[in-house]
Amino acid sequence: MIKLTGVSKTFRTDREIHAVHDVSLSIEAGDIFGVIGFSGAGKSTLVRCINLLERPDSGQVLVHDQDLTRLTEAELRLARKKIGMIFQHFNLFRSRTVGSNISFPLKYAGLSKEAVAKRVQELLELVGLEDKETAYPSQLSGGQKQRVGIARALASNPAVLLCDEATSALDPQTTQAILALLKKLNEKLGLTIVIITHEMQVIKSICHHAAVMDKGIIVEAGSVFDIFSNPQARITKDFIATTSHLNKIHELLATDSPLVRLKPNQTLCHFSYTGHNTVDPLISTASVLFNVQLNIIFGDLDIIQETPLGGLIIILEGEKAAVEHTVQWFVERGVRVEELKHG
Repeated sequence: MIKLTGVSKTFRTDREIHAVHDVSLSIEAGDIFGVIGFSGAGKSTLVRCINLLERPDSGQVLVHDQDLTRLTEAELRLARKKIGMIFQHFNLFRSRTVGSNISFPLKYAGLSKEAVAKRVQELLELVGLEDKETAYPSQLSGGQKQRVGIARALASNPAVLLCDEATSALDPQTTQAILALLKKLNEKLGLTIVIITHEMQVIKSICHHAAVMDKGIIVEAGSVFDIFSNPQARITKDFIATTSHLNKIHELLATDSPLVRLKPNQTLCHFSYTGHNTVDPLISTASVLFNVQLNIIFGDLDIIQETPLGGLIIILEGEKAAVEHTVQWFVERGVRVEELKHG
């Protein structure tokens, strides 16, 4: 559906800012694709290059096999009708009603008033705002405003929906409601959705695939499960740490917390589980097999793309050889074990 090849964008003011540098990405039809990065990483510039709100200095932008960088302004306006976009601050017309905001993209579509009214009703129902057609934006909550923004973006039946920090201005509960709506639209309409965010929780909640940006380049990309279960880049690990409390262990070690003060025959380990081994009774089995005590300090378990993924901070206590055999036994069963401290 979307293919970027060697896309670069530089802003020139008193100095040059390389916002996007030589980015190549492929996004399949029907995918929910996330692009995550800290502020200034270039992710918003990248998504605005997809519909040419920002024209790249170099590279190709293909949507539906059509290179947007080669189109005339008239051709580009036509192509953009199939690329909807929603924004962090909603960008609604304050002086227009909800219905009028939603119908605005249809103003020059050549539709009758009856057809426009019918389309507005369909969209209001789709986003759950059937009773808000005559309300004004000032009368709506943040979540309702974003639902209006989504309905407006869908007015011309786009194949692609771009979301530029669409949940950043919303509270956590409203964010989850908007993400659930986007997921429903993806499944019901077959929309290809691109989500720009600085929150790993958003990526984890809804995306199928993702790319991590840093200083204008893509440092890591792949399925969300692969990224969470086996992150490669330092920045990816930092983002994942924001969604898990397992990294609290490093603070406990740095402050010599009583929780991690070990006896001579103890070893502190971080066990990482993926998929099937989250449900097997490995800990109780290992304790019996090797006569080793396994004391769980704390843990974390999540579901990523319908697959369990989790970790445990464990103190193993026993004879040195027995502890070594226990660790090897876990590794052979697909559990990653990181030994953090020895007594």
